[in-house]
Amino acid sequence: ITEGKPEVTDIMAFNNFSEEKILQLAASAEKGSEHSLGAAIVADFEKRQIPFVSVQDFKAIPGRGITAVVDGKALMLGNVEFMMENQVIDKNLPEAQTFSAQGKTAMYLASDKTLAGIIAVADVVKPDSADAIARLQQMGIRTVMLTGDNELTARAIAAQVNIDEVVAQVMPGDKAAQVTKY
Repeated sequence: ITEGKPEVTDIMAFNNFSEEKILQLAASAEKGSEHSLGAAIVADFEKRQIPFVSVQDFKAIPGRGITAVVDGKALMLGNVEFMMENQVIDKNLPEAQTFSAQGKTAMYLASDKTLAGIIAVADVVKPDSADAIARLQQMGIRTVMLTGDNELTARAIAAQVNIDEVVAQVMPGDKAAQVTKY
């Protein structure tokens, strides 16, 4: 449905962190990441020609986010559920909901369990996706978008191409079972 080349669209800073510092921490942790959202953060950071900082103890939590020690601080980067599970926040912030409603993925960044910021990443819908979905529907095929993204972001993307059904927040390990179900 999308180009598969997400880009950073917005950075929102909290608690005396600067946008530059948020991007530096996140990009340093994500350097070498194979995840497309992490790669988007690193690509945006590299354009700014700011040095990376040291990273230790990187750990990916599938469907949630990452943890690492970055520049000597315990860093977490991930979705709202990940931040709530780790007592960084107690609910989704309105700013993140606004990004999601625009079809962007909002990633929260915490340093030593203090909310540092939100990085929004978006991917562009392919120009021919809506036509391809319409052709499938004309053939009597019900279209379903299966994604790990949150419900609001998924529905915003699906609305752009008239997808029939959305199944959001599917963990990576659960996607095959969802496909089998259909």
